[in-house]
Amino acid sequence: MTAHLDTFVRDRLPPADEWPELVFDLPALRFSEPCNCAVEVLDRRIDEGLGGRVALLGRGVRWTYDALRVCSNQIAYVLSHDLGVVPGNRVLLVGPNTPMLAACWFGIVKAGGVVVAAMPMLRAAELATIVRRAAVSHAICDARVLGELTRAQGDAPTLRSITTINGDGDDDLGAGLAHAPAEHAAVATATDDPVVIAFTSGTTGVPKATVHFHRDVLAACLCWPPHILKATCDDRFVGSPPLAFTFGLGGLLLFPLHIGASTILVEKATPDVLPDVVAEFQATITVTAPTAYRAMLQQRGEALRGLGLRKCVSAGEALPAATRLEWRKATGIEIIDGIGATELFHIFISHTEGDARPGATGRVVPGYDAQVVDDALQPVPPGQVGQLAVKGPTGCRYLDDPRQRDYVRGGWNYPGDAYVMDADGYFFHQGRTDDLIVTGGYNVAGPEVEAVLLRHAAVADCGVVGLPDELRGQVVAAFVVVAPGVTPCDGLATELQRHVKDTIAPYKYPRRIVFVDHLPRTTTGKLQRFQLRTAATGGGAP
Repeated sequence: MTAHLDTFVRDRLPPADEWPELVFDLPALRFSEPCNCAVEVLDRRIDEGLGGRVALLGRGVRWTYDALRVCSNQIAYVLSHDLGVVPGNRVLLVGPNTPMLAACWFGIVKAGGVVVAAMPMLRAAELATIVRRAAVSHAICDARVLGELTRAQGDAPTLRSITTINGDGDDDLGAGLAHAPAEHAAVATATDDPVVIAFTSGTTGVPKATVHFHRDVLAACLCWPPHILKATCDDRFVGSPPLAFTFGLGGLLLFPLHIGASTILVEKATPDVLPDVVAEFQATITVTAPTAYRAMLQQRGEALRGLGLRKCVSAGEALPAATRLEWRKATGIEIIDGIGATELFHIFISHTEGDARPGATGRVVPGYDAQVVDDALQPVPPGQVGQLAVKGPTGCRYLDDPRQRDYVRGGWNYPGDAYVMDADGYFFHQGRTDDLIVTGGYNVAGPEVEAVLLRHAAVADCGVVGLPDELRGQVVAAFVVVAPGVTPCDGLATELQRHVKDTIAPYKYPRRIVFVDHLPRTTTGKLQRFQLRTAATGGGAP
């Protein structure tokens, strides 16, 4: 069963024998046909009598669920009737986090389209690559991105329609909405019709296109949020991850609206302004990366306690134990850490505030299963480092990509993370499997060394990688951003080395320390260690 007239995506899914095993053990994960996730996330709240509650907040915007539903219906109408979108067409969505961008996401899904979201800072060549890769036919972009997308169109022949939002030109979506009806039936898609093509955030430098179905979106809403986050309809969410990435799409749009809560979408939510946004909009839940929490601590300190926050979520990068401790001291709030992946849509290992352990990511989220395995893909005993393997109701399906066979093996998803599991089922992150440093016969996990360095008052941020060495195979190298007012020098480097030696096994200390102004990170906060290695071995600055 499919509602898609354009079957481009379905035709390019991996062969069935390369799919991960999907597990639907939770009773809530039984979905009936047809199933349009925009209807289930948004319209069902109106059916439950929540239409008058506030759904989206932004600069000068306060939309109820009723208003968002009407706007998304009108967008679906314009896409289908005015722009010729047919079910299964890929629609590129480009822009900063705004209420209108969110409304467009729901409108595209109601029209039966497949959302291909991209960051607004991408340039023409990058946008063209995404368009070609997904054979995008239509695009909706923030008016400020129109120039880059128009230039991209020259190298992307499938893109035949570009419509702007948040602008005032003749090609702006607002002109079409003026005549669109408030009621428009959503396409009756199947549970396994593709709805999202999410491009990985590029920590390896080569992003992949991951396909998610309507049921994947709903499964993500029904696993981590109710069992771990436990938010209520009275909460207000805010954070930094863009809706173009599944971390932001889930944490800042789908999860809050699925429970009738409110979400705050602003274009800038960087650490220097996020506390002010929290205060202005009376947010109760923050969703951001570990680096943002650390930056807010350095900038605001104890003043963060008075913001009225109730819960804080961290993902996108391993949460250092020092950051967790300092945040709890400053705010009284235990950060809810988690690991997810674009390939599995969202978080699959995490913990509640009450069962957090220092240094641990958490335990398996209900609905998922995970284990740590060796190179032969056999489970290892507690306390032994190995590869993380995960399965659940969501899983990896790359769009026409041979790397599918690397990510999925024997029915399990392999996100590429090294972990240790203890006897109680807690998982401790040891770094990416390709980032484990083998020096003099010892295995060293970069994040462990980073966590120690971050406890030193002189360190604002750091990244640890292995660099080639003739004698040891690799040496541990730390790239360090010093705290404000600290001057980098050889003496400080020696002090930091001694600090590491005094805290953990001496063989793990960084034999090379390079002071830098900033570290290369993705927009979701993930450290791009490959860039550190490339710059260091090439003699340049990272």
